[in-house]
Amino acid sequence: MSSATITQARVRVAPDGPGPRFAGVVAGLGYLAIFGLAVFANFGVRDRLVDLTDPAGTLAGLAAEQGMVRAALAAFVAVFVIDVVVAWALHLVLRTAAASWSLLAAWSRLTYTVLLGVAAVFLFLALQLAGGGGYASGIAPELRAALAALSLDGFDYAWLVGLVAFGLHLLVVGGILVGTWVGPRWLGVLLAVAGTAYIIDTAAHTLLADYAAHADAFLMMVLLPSVAGELWLTIWLLARAGRPRP
Repeated sequence: MSSATITQARVRVAPDGPGPRFAGVVAGLGYLAIFGLAVFANFGVRDRLVDLTDPAGTLAGLAAEQGMVRAALAAFVAVFVIDVVVAWALHLVLRTAAASWSLLAAWSRLTYTVLLGVAAVFLFLALQLAGGGGYASGIAPELRAALAALSLDGFDYAWLVGLVAFGLHLLVVGGILVGTWVGPRWLGVLLAVAGTAYIIDTAAHTLLADYAAHADAFLMMVLLPSVAGELWLTIWLLARAGRPRP
C-alpha cells in the first residue's frame, strides 16, 4: 500500500471533532455561565443604575459605581464569547438530526451574538462619558448626561434587534426538536413559543408608541416561556443530549 493510500485512509477514519455528547455538555455549561453572567450584568448592575427618564441621575450613578459597571461590561463581553461557543456546540448536537436547519440555528444565534457585542460598545461609551475624563472632560455635564442616555438607549435597541435573531434561533431549535428524534418534543414546543415571544416583543417595541403602558405584560410573555424553556434546554444538554434515545 502506498503512502498516499495510507494517508487517505487515515483522513477517512479521523474523527470529525468532538462528538455530540461532549458538545451537549459544553453547550449546557455555556448556558449556565450565560445565566449567571447575564443576571449579574443586566439585572444586578444595569437595571439598578439606569433610568432613562433621569439622565443626570443615571450619569451620577454610573460615575459613582464605575467599578461595578466595568464588571458588568466584562460580563457582557464574556457572554458574547461564550455564546459563540454555545452556537457551535448546539450545531454539533443538532446536526445529527437536521444538518441544514442546525446550521440556520447556529447562524441566527451568531447574528444575535454580534449585535450583543455592538450593544456592549454602547455601554462602554456611556461609561466613558460618566467617567468625565479624556474627551468627555470638555463636554458640559448636561450634554454628557444626554449623550450617556442616548448611548444606553442604543444599547437597548441593539440588543432588541439582536433578540429577533435569537428568537429565530429558538424557533429553529424548537422545530428541530419537534420534528426529529433528537430531543424532547415538548421542549421544542416551549422553545418555539419563547422564540415567537422574543420576536413579538421587539416588533411591539418598534410599532407601539405606548409600549411602556404594556411593558409588564410583554415582559411576562417573554420571561415565562424563555426561562422555563432555556432552563429545561440546559438540563437536557447536560444530562441527555448526544446520548442514544431509548
